[in-house]
Amino acid sequence: MKVSLFIPCLVEQFNPAVGEAAARVLARAGARVDYPPGQTCCGQPLYKSGHRKEARKLARHFLEVFDGAEAVVAPSGSCVRMVKHDFAELFRDDPQWRDRAAALAGRVYEFTQFLVQVLKVDDLGASWPGKAVYHDSCQVSRALGVVSEPRSLLSRVKGLELVTMNRPELCCGFGGSFSLQFPDISEAIVEKKVAFILASGAEFVITAEPSCLMNIGGYLEKQNHSVKAVHIAQVLDSR
Repeated sequence: MKVSLFIPCLVEQFNPAVGEAAARVLARAGARVDYPPGQTCCGQPLYKSGHRKEARKLARHFLEVFDGAEAVVAPSGSCVRMVKHDFAELFRDDPQWRDRAAALAGRVYEFTQFLVQVLKVDDLGASWPGKAVYHDSCQVSRALGVVSEPRSLLSRVKGLELVTMNRPELCCGFGGSFSLQFPDISEAIVEKKVAFILASGAEFVITAEPSCLMNIGGYLEKQNHSVKAVHIAQVLDSR
């Protein structure tokens, strides 16, 4: 199966290793990975900031780039949510583009969702020694309903002890522009999240969402905690 890999802005700009790991994992799982040239932001930051005219321009470009894709996979639930659901609202008054968005929506998947639900893979031969806790991002778990898939994949990683924490569904406080507009509230939320992570005794916190990875990881580093934040693609890519 041919997979068109969509790399979100946060991955491209701040953690390209996540995108590279996702590509390798998909290839190992049997997919033919393609990286369509010309791809840009899906328009999510502009859309959520109320700049719909500018967001529509980026959304139209996204649809043109990925229009013929057999499957589009992204290591980010928030971007997948944008394409699968918010494009319909963005083009509510434009039937032509609304129909194109609807036609593509069913072929767009979050990374772990695609591995488990479409490729029917849960064991990638990965090895990651240590104790870890999984963070359910709001966009992956609540918006997309992807909860069991990442845990199924992690349960097959050799050497990994997956532990639980209190309030795994608790938001990390990033929320896109929310963390910029309300930094004090955002920091209070991530502080509480990190307290639960530390209490679990984990050495690593694993997530499937780049924004959560950046927010939680940044706070852990700033506070000089030894716990490391990693994207699930990096764990599954480890041999």
